[in-house]
Amino acid sequence: MLINTLKTVSIASVILLNTVIGEVALTSVASTLPASAATPLIAQNNNIIATGSFVTVEQDHPTKGMARIVTENGKRYLEFDGAFTTAQGPDVNVILHRNSTIPVKPKKEEYMTLTSLQSFEGAQRYLLPDNLDISQYKSVGIWCRKFDVTFGYASF
Repeated sequence: MLINTLKTVSIASVILLNTVIGEVALTSVASTLPASAATPLIAQNNNIIATGSFVTVEQDHPTKGMARIVTENGKRYLEFDGAFTTAQGPDVNVILHRNSTIPVKPKKEEYMTLTSLQSFEGAQRYLLPDNLDISQYKSVGIWCRKFDVTFGYASF
């Protein structure tokens, strides 16, 4: 009985030691790669075209979360993550803006309205038109049409 217990402890120690050595070796290899080498591989595997974090523009309408543009089956989508939240308001829309920052009152010629906001919080997904040249837009905004107020935006 004691010999079987010692064998089990010895085997477990060898497995644990190999696991620790393997993790140290992987960490050493990963730390020697430049950050730029890893980024394209991650983006390519996940089909991510662009990503950004929401910032609040109008302080009475806090906005936070992440936005990203992804491709899937030949289609492009704008996605908000599960942490997305913004203030409630009437006629709130998702806009794409030509600049990386969006003012409280954007100029009409600098943005295009994508669609109405699906929800004031949580993950959501919007199909982007096939003919949309996304290289012309540097950010996505949450904008109230009724009062012409930008709640927040995420730069890509």
